[in-house]
Amino acid sequence: MREVVTKGKARVSRSEWGTHEGQEVFLYRLESAHGLVATISNFGGTIVSLLVPDRVGDFADIVLGHNTLAEYQTGRSFFGATIGRYANRIAEGKFTLNGKIYQTTINEKLGDRSCTLHGGNLGFDKRVWQSHGFVQNNISGLRLTLTSNDGDQGFPGRLRIAVTFLLRPDNRLTIISQAVCDQPTVINITNHSYFNLRGEAAGSVLDHILQIKSGKITEMGPGFIPTGNLLPVDATPFDFRKPAALGQGLDSSHPQYQQAGGYDHNFVLSESPVTKVKRVARLWDKKSGRVMHVATNEPGIQLYTSNFLDGSLIGKSGVAYAKHSSVCLETQHFPDSPNQPAFPSTVLLPGRRFHSATEFIFSTL
Repeated sequence: MREVVTKGKARVSRSEWGTHEGQEVFLYRLESAHGLVATISNFGGTIVSLLVPDRVGDFADIVLGHNTLAEYQTGRSFFGATIGRYANRIAEGKFTLNGKIYQTTINEKLGDRSCTLHGGNLGFDKRVWQSHGFVQNNISGLRLTLTSNDGDQGFPGRLRIAVTFLLRPDNRLTIISQAVCDQPTVINITNHSYFNLRGEAAGSVLDHILQIKSGKITEMGPGFIPTGNLLPVDATPFDFRKPAALGQGLDSSHPQYQQAGGYDHNFVLSESPVTKVKRVARLWDKKSGRVMHVATNEPGIQLYTSNFLDGSLIGKSGVAYAKHSSVCLETQHFPDSPNQPAFPSTVLLPGRRFHSATEFIFSTL
């Protein structure tokens, strides 16, 4: 079955992709008035492909991923997924809220440190979301909704979440996440797309040029858990305030870079809550001419150069995904914020609304 909604040049179509635990899974194809095409599944709120033109108008899929639903069901790389309840890490899976200690599911251990990573064993990336495709004001859209019950993966409170994807005619993909709860909880939602602006099968991104409006990173301790310290980027491989190649740290002996085997760090965009969406990063590839600006109202952005990819996963084009074959720019609150009182708070209270907005804006050189 295929359903299509068209108004003007904007278009949304839906096709069946299988089932997950008896629930129907769909692929939604969002087409913009100027050619951008995003394919998104209601399984995991996952961006499966993103077709973007280069400087001569040739399109390529610029996000890594799988061809089949089964691979997303069993995979643990989070390709393109909506991440929650809590993106990134919570140390030992524990935090205290209103004097009560909560234990969330542990799903990662590095060395002698364990944590809850990206929401636990059954995060939002492994759920089937309710879904509705639409076209409005020449914008192609997809609205996904999900209810996470009290105690889900150990998190308190019943949480109702809506994530809306908007493909705008000015070559802009907007992601808006909103949530409400019935008791105090913590929340941190992001999208985990792996980008290669030359194409998902094009190999290393170390010659991509990046700029981030950030003068500090959150220092990592053992197990990639923040120490609570903020490190200045001055005279380090983490200084992207001026454009620099992603490979600038390859020969660095900086202990933070060596620990991660590349970049896997939260860059501080603000040390206090942010309300307005503003441009915070720019990534471009000289060969294709593709440029991607990132705008957000989040206080942090996780730069990850796919250090854990090792060639064992075969991608959509039949090419093995190797280390440094993509880059993630995950807009977020800081890792382990529930245990770091100096970090911007991730606490959501009843009667309040969580609101996170991120835009990926595409152009060419």
